[in-house]
Amino acid sequence: MTARQQPFSAAVTGLGLVTAAGVGAKAAWHTITHDCAPGGVSRPDELMDLPCDFMYTVGDLDPAEVLGVATQRLMDRFSQFAVIAAREAVADAGLEPETWDSARVAVVIGSAHGGVSFYDEQHTTMLQRGARRVSPKLAPLSVINSAASSVCTDLGVHGPSFGVATACSSGAVAVGTAHQLLRAGVCDIAIAGGAESTIARLLVASACQMKAVSTRRDKPSAACRPFDVERDGFVVGEGAGLLVLERPEHARARGATVRAQVSGYGASSDAYAAVAPDPDGTGIERALRTALADAEVAPGDVGYVNAHGTSTVVNDLIEAMMLERVLGDHLLVSSTKAMTGHTLGAAGGIETALTVLALEHQLVPPTANLEVPDHRIPLDLVRQEARPARFDCAVKTSLGFGGHNAALVLTRG
Repeated sequence: MTARQQPFSAAVTGLGLVTAAGVGAKAAWHTITHDCAPGGVSRPDELMDLPCDFMYTVGDLDPAEVLGVATQRLMDRFSQFAVIAAREAVADAGLEPETWDSARVAVVIGSAHGGVSFYDEQHTTMLQRGARRVSPKLAPLSVINSAASSVCTDLGVHGPSFGVATACSSGAVAVGTAHQLLRAGVCDIAIAGGAESTIARLLVASACQMKAVSTRRDKPSAACRPFDVERDGFVVGEGAGLLVLERPEHARARGATVRAQVSGYGASSDAYAAVAPDPDGTGIERALRTALADAEVAPGDVGYVNAHGTSTVVNDLIEAMMLERVLGDHLLVSSTKAMTGHTLGAAGGIETALTVLALEHQLVPPTANLEVPDHRIPLDLVRQEARPARFDCAVKTSLGFGGHNAALVLTRG
């Protein structure tokens, strides 16, 4: 019999956010907790004739200005977001890449689709102008690991790096994987989270055919309404959310400010269907119970859950019933997708960063557009306005197509 592994908490020392709600953690947090409204609503030309012709996009950022034109051209948009978020997270952590042991730094970044926008663009080019006009950069710019590769190149990281692809749970799985790497002693620092940009006609057209996205074209800013009785699907978003995680002794040795801790991680597979979640919620329940056990946290200790909360009829109800079954009805729950959109593979990274901020500020972000909660949901849903609260432990849940589930337990620093 092997000895039981002691609980391990990774110190969160830095955050970086690129979202439709704002660029930079401070700006995004202010929009989400004070304005309680989605930012960056746009109608890309590529979507103009689709039932859902709008997205929540990062509109107040010119990557070329931040990265330089030459560097920007070497990356797909999702990788550009990852590099910008990584730079912020590393600066926020007080780290200087010139002085760290680069072989002891890991980069783990999740994405559901990678450079799908570039794929879409190059496919159009081939149809209209022929195969000889297709860019030779297609593969290196669009593969899912290119975000991690770009961050490593930009920051001079020489430790382990890879992309994670578990659909909409990718960002959360990336954070959990980084937690495991740190616990195993593989690295001292890990930059982890998710990045996504899916301004792609083919992908959105498919989502329309699946009836997974909202068609509230008359009022797109109110379209994403998790847990609301009138919810009719998610709104596609884009962005990146990255965290700097460190082994606690490494953070202490350099006098870093610990913003929160990632104390537990659990993952599971539904083994049920390609798109629909297990109707009993047993898959995500297994991931959540594993994360609680990993952190040695009792269900009653959890004060807040940043839910997956996609604004789809089925997912919201299954997730809510599972949360009540495992954690009880005492806790506060919200979904910040109402303001960022569903950023797919980036969602777990963005929302974990927002959960860190909730713990730090002792303020639960609201669910925008939640006017009339579904009466079948037995939870204290925070809506319309942020709610001050005292809690030392929070949970982030993520579900992905194909039945990929992840749960993270976060505690105060």
